[in-house]
Amino acid sequence: MQLSYQSNNEGSISMKLTDDAQSSLYVQDYSTKPIIDGVKIINLQRFNDEGGSLTEIGRLTAGILDAEESFTVAQINYSEMDAGMIKAFHIHEKQSDIWYVPPTDKLILILADQRSESVTAGKKMKLVLGDCKSQLVVIPPGVAHGCKNSTSKRSRIIYFVSQKFSSDVSECDEKRLPWDFFGSEIWETPKE
Repeated sequence: MQLSYQSNNEGSISMKLTDDAQSSLYVQDYSTKPIIDGVKIINLQRFNDEGGSLTEIGRLTAGILDAEESFTVAQINYSEMDAGMIKAFHIHEKQSDIWYVPPTDKLILILADQRSESVTAGKKMKLVLGDCKSQLVVIPPGVAHGCKNSTSKRSRIIYFVSQKFSSDVSECDEKRLPWDFFGSEIWETPKE
C-alpha cells in the first residue's frame, strides 16, 4: 500500500486522499444550535479537589430559584432510569420543569415545542445532559420532553417543578404523548 503526499504552501506535507474519500468528507458542526423559545441552559460551576467535587445545583430565596427568577419551586423530585430506557413524552399545560443530571451520568433529552402560538412551534431540540457537565435545563409549559439513558448503567435526574404533583386525574398536569410521537428515529444515535 502506498500513500501519496503533497506539500502545501506553508512547506508542510499533507496527505492526498482518494476521490471517493474526498467526495464524502464533511466537517462536523459544533456551532451553538437554536433554542426553543423559553428553554434555557444554565451552566453551573463544579468545584473539584483531591477528595471529590461539589456542584451547587440551586439557591432558593423564598422558594424562588435564584438562577431562574420567574420560577417558584413547588416540589423537588429524584428519578432513576435503568440502562437503555426511554421515558417519554411528558407535557404540561401549567408546570415548568428544571432538570439536572449529575456529571457522572448521561441522558439524551428531547424537547419539542407543542405551543401552537409559539415563535418556535414545532421545533425540536436534542441535548446531552450530564456527561461531565453541570447544567440546569429550564423546560417551559407546552414543551414536550422525554429522555433516554444511552449508557450501560443507571442514570439519575434531579428536577424542580413549579406545580405539586397530583395523582388525581382531574387535577394532574402531567399529560403524556407516545414515546414515538415524533418518530422512533428521534431516539437513535447518529452513526458517524
